[in-house]
Amino acid sequence: MKSLLFTFFLTASLFARKPNIILIMADDVSWECFSCYGAEDYKTPNIDALAANGIRFQHCYSTPICTTSRVKLMTGKYNFRNYTHFGYLNPDEKTFAQLLKSAGYKTAIAGKWQLSGLYHGAPGNQDASRPVKAGFDEYCLWQLTAQKASKRGGERFWSPPLEQNGRFLTKEDNHEKYGPDIMSDFLCDFMKRHKDEPFFVYYPAVLVHDPFVPTPDTIADRPRTHESNKQPKDKAARKANFVAMVQYLDKIVGKIVKQIDDLGQLENTIIMFTADNGTNVSLTSRWNGQEIKGGKGSTTDMGTHVPFVASWPGKSPKGLVSNDLIDFTDFYPTLAQAAGIKLGKEDPSDGVSFLPQLQGEKGTPRDWVFCHYQPYWGRFKGTQFARTQIHKLYPDGRFYNVPNDLKEAQKLTKTEKPAHAILTKVLESAPPPTSKGGKVAKERPTYPNWKPLSRE
Repeated sequence: MKSLLFTFFLTASLFARKPNIILIMADDVSWECFSCYGAEDYKTPNIDALAANGIRFQHCYSTPICTTSRVKLMTGKYNFRNYTHFGYLNPDEKTFAQLLKSAGYKTAIAGKWQLSGLYHGAPGNQDASRPVKAGFDEYCLWQLTAQKASKRGGERFWSPPLEQNGRFLTKEDNHEKYGPDIMSDFLCDFMKRHKDEPFFVYYPAVLVHDPFVPTPDTIADRPRTHESNKQPKDKAARKANFVAMVQYLDKIVGKIVKQIDDLGQLENTIIMFTADNGTNVSLTSRWNGQEIKGGKGSTTDMGTHVPFVASWPGKSPKGLVSNDLIDFTDFYPTLAQAAGIKLGKEDPSDGVSFLPQLQGEKGTPRDWVFCHYQPYWGRFKGTQFARTQIHKLYPDGRFYNVPNDLKEAQKLTKTEKPAHAILTKVLESAPPPTSKGGKVAKERPTYPNWKPLSRE
């Protein structure tokens, strides 16, 4: 009798366990570079397999550059609420890692950090515990307390300087090692050690950002020192390296999925793959019979439309292609719902959970997505847009049918499409970006208590 009771309670506890969550975000690569989306220059069988075993979303939208996307993703808020500097996440902001940790999850992050304010000398930018304070129990990161160009810093690929759970690993410590392997191995080890409790793994990958250099699969017998991070001058050679990097990223995705499967946790794990923004502007790729030029930094489709595939074996439908709109603010409430967390007043209200869609239900799909783009970085100027799957509207009145006009060269008139009225209400309900938004901007307003945007 005691044995039967023990078996019953053990089985019940396994069924009651919260799902593990793995969120992988690639760096500087968009939909035209993945074969499940129609790419012709790349082979990505592992990401394709995730899509075949789950859902491929046709309409996921980020922002045009890395930090704005990462801050939006991690906090579930539009950038007008909390973004002030490139390379910076205000440590007072609540993140999805803190959210999940409060619900009993073990949490880890590996990859690109670049959120401590190194570029503008923010207070506490040398605090190596910043990821822990942001909710991560463990970390293995690039650009935590050392800028790439600093004496201790350097590139992220061959012999990279990294910081791991309070220890600075120098270029010499990682001599001839490949950064993406170090980071993904770290996460696999973390999952092994915490296989008996729910875990959240966030992998903001360093692949496939430039410099475009060989991977372990293509470097052959060439040097693997830190000096090997210099990309070739020849355009064709750079493209060949980029293709290899995309395909190595796919290989790492496969390694992570295999690790979960080996742990017997595949059916209890939500695996999501996306990217932070468009592909580097120096690259052109064949996609569905067209030449697509990378759009990083631009608010066009090539800069903000990113891949998103999600798989939850046994729960998500297989091979579904969804036209539902997904905004980067939506990940926070989705993770909360997956973990059984009821959001409170201190949590963001900008996003909409897509967990029902992951479980094969209709859910409450968005009618539009919104992007507030004020990067305070480089040549990029502040603007906004609101869009549906087809139509896109800017505050200055530019209005486009995006699928028919990816380069946004043919303006529509507002009388042509009823979607114009809906998108106008969205833009009118948001605070405007400032016209003076460069790197030296003195005024960097935020509106943390701005009411939710129009849902009408």
